[in-house]
Amino acid sequence: MAQDLIRVLLFLHLSFLCSASAAVGDPTPAPWPHQFHAVLFMNYSGALSLIDLWYDWPGGRNFNIMRDQLDGPPFYDLEWNNGTSFLYTLDTPRSCRSVQVGVGILRPNWLDGATYLGQQTVDGFLCNVWTKVDFIWYYEDVVTKRPVHWVFYTGRAAHVMIYEEGAVLEDAKWQAPVYCFQKGKEESQEHQQINYNAVHQIVDQKMSLGVLHGL
Repeated sequence: MAQDLIRVLLFLHLSFLCSASAAVGDPTPAPWPHQFHAVLFMNYSGALSLIDLWYDWPGGRNFNIMRDQLDGPPFYDLEWNNGTSFLYTLDTPRSCRSVQVGVGILRPNWLDGATYLGQQTVDGFLCNVWTKVDFIWYYEDVVTKRPVHWVFYTGRAAHVMIYEEGAVLEDAKWQAPVYCFQKGKEESQEHQQINYNAVHQIVDQKMSLGVLHGL
């Protein structure tokens, strides 16, 4: 009887040590570099777009230059760490909306605390995979530690085509156009509707990103 009890206790102890060792051995995602440029191929339920992403943590700013497939000029989403975003076009008819979403840009270590899910091959790269609060699934190349792919809970998927660590966009490009600060400018009804749809989608995403800030 005593020997059986010892065997059970020994088995439980070894099981605990093995599980603890596995947990300690799980890889962790690399923090984002403080400045980088990426080109993202986006797929959302078959709707395709390209995003030029410029991330600048020291400057407290993030820039998404978005172009939908076969859909004219790009749309600009300029984010600041105080929660202000400017959403605008540069082509005629010009338009700009500013929104306060109460959420700044993502911290470089925003993936801290993510749950490791194992390895998976995506876009030809063997990746470590994590999820964060069931909001995003993040795929990182096992060898280079570069991000390869991520998927939001909505199904919106990003495939990283270009990744340039340390790349910096010149300061002049970060300035929102002057008409973003002018009140009372009338826009065409058609262009207002285009902007309304784009702004609605982007603001919803920004508010949802609050979960990654622990808000």
